[in-house]
Amino acid sequence: MTLGFAPSSAASLSSSTSAASAHRLLEPAEWSAAGIPLLRNPREVVSGLHSRHRPGPATAIVAVLDPDERVCASASFTRRQVPADGWMFRNALLAQLRRVIPHDLRRRTPVRTAVLLYCREGDARWTEEDGAWMWGLRDACTLHGLRCGAYITLTRDGWQVLGEGRGGRRPNTDSAPEPFGLSEAPPPLPRTGGAMSEVLRRAAAR
Repeated sequence: MTLGFAPSSAASLSSSTSAASAHRLLEPAEWSAAGIPLLRNPREVVSGLHSRHRPGPATAIVAVLDPDERVCASASFTRRQVPADGWMFRNALLAQLRRVIPHDLRRRTPVRTAVLLYCREGDARWTEEDGAWMWGLRDACTLHGLRCGAYITLTRDGWQVLGEGRGGRRPNTDSAPEPFGLSEAPPPLPRTGGAMSEVLRRAAAR
C-alpha cells in the first residue's frame, strides 16, 4: 500500500518561489522582439568598459550612454553565488544606477540608454542566468527612466551582444585592457560596488 503525504508549507513555498523566479527571465526571442536599440560601435563600448573596470569572472558592469554613445556613468560589482533571479538583479542594478546618475523619470521619452556587460565563465551561448540579467536590466531601466540597451557577455572566447549576433574575440576575460589613445583622457576610477554586493547579500538572506 502506498501512503501519500501532503507537501509541507516549506516545500510549497520553495516550489512557488522557484516558479516565480523562472518567470523573471527573458528568452532570446523575447529580447530580440523588445526593440532593443543597436549599438553603433559595440566593440568601442566593450573595450572602453573593459579598460575602465578590468572585470573578472562574475563581474557585472552597468553603464549609461548619452545619445552619442558616450559613457555618462558606469559602475561595476561582483555577483555573489546566489540563484539567478531577475528581481534580485533588477534591485542590484537599480541601486547602482541611483548611486552614479540621476533618474530621467520626468522625461516623456528616455534620451539615455543603459547597457550591461557581464563577465562570466562558459561560452557565449545564452543561459538562464543571462535571461535573468536581461529581465533585471529591462526593469531597472524602466524604474530609472532610461532606455534599455544591449546586454553583452564577456567570456574567454570574447564578447557577444546577445540577441544581435555581433561579437569579437577581443577583449575577453583573459586579455589585458587596451591602452587609451594619446588624445583620450585616462578614465576616472570606476565606481565599484560594495553597495551592490550588499543588495545581493540581503536579498539572498531573505
